[in-house]
Amino acid sequence: MKVLMINGSPHEKGCTYTALQEVAKTLAKRGIASDILWLGTKPVPGCIACRKCAETGSCVFEDIVNKTLEKMDEYAALVVGSPVYYAGPAGQLTAFLDRLFYSSRGRMKNKLGAAVVSCRRGGASASFDRLNKYFTICNMHVVGSQYWNQVHGNTPEEVLKDEEGLQTMRTLGENMGWLLQCIQAGADAGIALPAAEPPLRTNFIR
Repeated sequence: MKVLMINGSPHEKGCTYTALQEVAKTLAKRGIASDILWLGTKPVPGCIACRKCAETGSCVFEDIVNKTLEKMDEYAALVVGSPVYYAGPAGQLTAFLDRLFYSSRGRMKNKLGAAVVSCRRGGASASFDRLNKYFTICNMHVVGSQYWNQVHGNTPEEVLKDEEGLQTMRTLGENMGWLLQCIQAGADAGIALPAAEPPLRTNFIR
């Protein structure tokens, strides 16, 4: 079992990374490995609604999205981390996630998902809510903690002083690790995954 952590901050080792590291260290104590994917600082194009991914299984833009898609089957869970910009996640990250999830073609189903946000002062819950939307539309199972998954601070050093925030990250790691082990135990015992009905799509205007 492995967990993919996405660092959506332009700062590779900033506040968001500090929060994700706390989750990763907790998972490691349960023997669960994790990789942190930093999106970097290069522009990430947004989805252009061409729907070519439905035909090819990959996005028309050959970049970090397709590289991530190729490896998604290796991961049982996804943790998405972002700084808060104008009470929302980083734009580069949402562009990445829009394309990743839309072109995944069901590859996210039954994985665990969790969002982590880092803010100086406000806007954390709105950002957290936005990121959780990606999981709940794709048949993923959202992992919670003792509080909304957020840390506060303007620098990594300040985040390390946010005792409640760091504890929330550790609790998230414990909950995710336990659930992954429970899912594995269920699979070993022959418990089938949830059955899926054929999808129905209705428009409000007919």
